[in-house]
Amino acid sequence: MKRIHTFILLLLCTIASGQTINDVLRFSIEDVQGTARYQALGGAFGALGGELSALSINPAGSAVFNNGQFSMTGSVHHKKNNALFNGSFASANNSFLEFNQVGGVWVFKNRGGSGWNKFALAVNYDLVQNFDNDILISGPSTVGIDQYFLNYAQGVPLGPLQVQEGEFIEDAYLDIGGSLGFGAQQAFLGFQSGFIDPVEFEDDNTAYFSNADYNQVNQNYVQSTNGFNNKLTMNFAGQYENFLSVGASLNFHSVLYERVTFLTEFGYDQESAIQSGTFDNFLRTQGSGFSFGLGAIARLGDIFRVGASYQSPTWYQLTDDLSQQVNSDFPDKNPDIRFIDFSIVNLFPRYTIKTPGRYTGSLAMVFGTSGLLSFDYGYQDMSHAELRPTSDPDFNSENQFISQQLGAVSTFRAGGEYRINRLSLRGGYRFEQSPFKNNSQWGDLQGYSGGLGFSFGPNRLDFTYSQTRQDIPQSIFDLDISSASVERINSFYTLTYTLNF
Repeated sequence: MKRIHTFILLLLCTIASGQTINDVLRFSIEDVQGTARYQALGGAFGALGGELSALSINPAGSAVFNNGQFSMTGSVHHKKNNALFNGSFASANNSFLEFNQVGGVWVFKNRGGSGWNKFALAVNYDLVQNFDNDILISGPSTVGIDQYFLNYAQGVPLGPLQVQEGEFIEDAYLDIGGSLGFGAQQAFLGFQSGFIDPVEFEDDNTAYFSNADYNQVNQNYVQSTNGFNNKLTMNFAGQYENFLSVGASLNFHSVLYERVTFLTEFGYDQESAIQSGTFDNFLRTQGSGFSFGLGAIARLGDIFRVGASYQSPTWYQLTDDLSQQVNSDFPDKNPDIRFIDFSIVNLFPRYTIKTPGRYTGSLAMVFGTSGLLSFDYGYQDMSHAELRPTSDPDFNSENQFISQQLGAVSTFRAGGEYRINRLSLRGGYRFEQSPFKNNSQWGDLQGYSGGLGFSFGPNRLDFTYSQTRQDIPQSIFDLDISSASVERINSFYTLTYTLNF
């Protein structure tokens, strides 16, 4: 999202902006994208290789190529989110065209007489995640905007939450964030907008109450995200005696994530001092990441292939900036609250997310030139994900929460291909466990795919349709005090052009 306002002031906060388990999950879970053939087989390429996007599973796969190859891929990506919120249903859709893969591999055959038959160098770009998405949630709730601010305000002295004579409200907002942290800053917004008031108007007051009266309130929540997680892979592999292939990869990530949320609230009791309110947030996260991979593929006779690989943790170096705006019709609110808007930007210190490593074991059966079957099993312990630096007490506390809530994730992938002369028919299945130990709202992911491939001379065209479904909880606030159940449906229409040389 482009900023249309001019930055009034930049603030370097000394206290974290509230990175949570949700941020860790966002960058730890990867989509199966890449080439159409890779998607068609559900990503089950750990024992096959011979496909550029398969390097994400097993780096030894480049040594399987018999010749050089170049490929490029584009997709039409359709996302649908069905949200159920306290008995009310809402749906949002968006579609977009994405360029999600381009790469090449160069094969060098060894004619010197050693046991190493060939070596391969590969460079490949994959779109790991596309964050473009829209979610609409609408319905009644017993948790209003006031509860969000009360959660942060209780225990915070009133004195710093007041605007001093001659001080601009936007300066006070930024100063509080820098000196007292994110929580006190949210308390400031709640007090100045009239959602909450102190029990006593004394500087040392630390107790607050809500100015909103309701048994339930109507809420409309819109979340729009965009951005990407790109990965550039540099790969080297070799094949020994036409039996064993080994390889290694270095992966370089580039990340941009933008999220804007708009929350509108109305339907309070008639005697309530507040009858309507809004609370909007804009978050931008950007940075880079690094990981590496090791793998091997062994040929057991004419039919069977086995593979094993290790993908290291990815270390993401990230920075956040946050803009907020809040308003209500409370008669005694600070009228200058309108000057705190998306032009006021909080900048936060760089931090690190370490995702857990992943182990993959694979089995494939290759039936000459007629077809193949392939199976992958992946294991990733999400409880080992971390926010860093761990010396930060907030990060340390959140890491303990992550280790308690998240667990081991098993992934099953299966795919098959049947060839009829120049035509290939393909299908695949994907299953991924929920990352939570005990969270019935965050369901397992299931995906299906089917595709066609046609070869003509050194060229090949591949087309695949794939779809995944998963139920996830969607919080209305960053605090898990109110959430909806969202059925997330992702559909891909993917076309790949491949040139052999």
